[in-house]
Amino acid sequence: MPAIAEVLSTKAPRSAPRGCDLPICPVCADSMVAAEASAFVKESIVSYLWTCDTCGYGFVTKHSLKRFACN
Repeated sequence: MPAIAEVLSTKAPRSAPRGCDLPICPVCADSMVAAEASAFVKESIVSYLWTCDTCGYGFVTKHSLKRFACN
């Protein structure tokens, strides 16, 4: 079954964007556990490819990473 991809931009409310704010499919409302793929777009931006196991809908989210300093 072919998947339709759409780019959705998200802003993470916390420093760990994938900690507990996992996406829900906008078509069938099924919860998603793991991204199908991820890629560094720029030094501080990572994108995730999500594909719903239930309906096959696909979309991309982008997250901005912040640097952490160790003491």
